[in-house]
Amino acid sequence: MKKQKEKPSEESKGAAVRSRRSILKGSAALLLGGIAGRMSNAYAAPAPAFAPAPPLPWKWVKLDPMEAGRRAYRNYLTNKG
Repeated sequence: MKKQKEKPSEESKGAAVRSRRSILKGSAALLLGGIAGRMSNAYAAPAPAFAPAPPLPWKWVKLDPMEAGRRAYRNYLTNKG
């Protein structure tokens, strides 16, 4: 009788193709390609020009930090957190 050759399982087929080293090489190449593409895209784009901000519709007042802290503490206690 002749012995039949066993068919390779699904796991052993992909093991030779997907080794740890090949996965690391592929991910490193993908990472380097992404970084290079991002850098070239950043240098190619002109700097955006923004319009100056409009003036505030209210008068700017300087706050007293101690009074603001007292009010916040009292508000925290009266509203229970």
